[in-house]
This record gives sequence, C-alpha cells and structure tokens, in this order.
Amino acid sequence: MHLVVDAANVVGSRPDGWWRDRPGAAARLVNGLVAALRAGALDGPVTVVLEGAARAGVTAGAGPLPGLAVRHAERDGDSVIAALAADLAAGGTEVVVVTADHGLRDRVRAAGARVVGPTWLRDRI
Repeated sequence: MHLVVDAANVVGSRPDGWWRDRPGAAARLVNGLVAALRAGALDGPVTVVLEGAARAGVTAGAGPLPGLAVRHAERDGDSVIAALAADLAAGGTEVVVVTADHGLRDRVRAAGARVVGPTWLRDRI
C-alpha cells in the first residue's frame, strides 16, 4: 500500500495555529510521519504533497527515512495528488489518499485509490 498525504488538508484539519507558520506545520507533519514509520504505526511507502508556503518547511525528494518522499506542488496540490494516485494505481499499486477534500476524494476514487480522512492519519502519528 502506498499512502499519499494531502498535507494542506491534514494540517488544516486542526485549528492549532498552523496558519501562522505553514512551513513549521509541514515540518511537524513530516516529523510525525517519520516517528510513526519508525514505530511501526504506519507502513511505507508514504508520499507527502506540500503546496504554497508549506514547501519551505521540508525539502522535496526522498524524506529523512526510507519509504518517505516529499513532493512539492508548484501550484495545485490536488492535481499532483490525483495524478500520483492514478499513476500508482495504474501500475497495480494499492493507493490510499489521506484527505477530507470532497472533490479530491472523488478524483482519486475514480483513479482506483481508497480514501481515508485526516483523523485516520492523526490517530497514527
């Protein structure tokens, strides 16, 4: 299973002041994913998609742990997530996208991916 994380949606799901420090919120999310992978609460591979100001919080590319990758969306994170889910699913990979965005949920389901909400992920990190 390949987990694809809509970082903006996950970070935005909890009103903890993330809007004052979007790069810091992105870094905290990625650090939480690293901890969850190390603890066995999540299995890789995991791809986190960052957009806007949040991109400054984590370098794109291979993450700080094998099985974790960070993608920067130049504009629309949803389009990057939908394309990634479609490519992975077309290759026979089971894909799970973490988002509460209804439009994105429809797009990735049409591509063959499953969807879980931000709470599912937050319960694991």
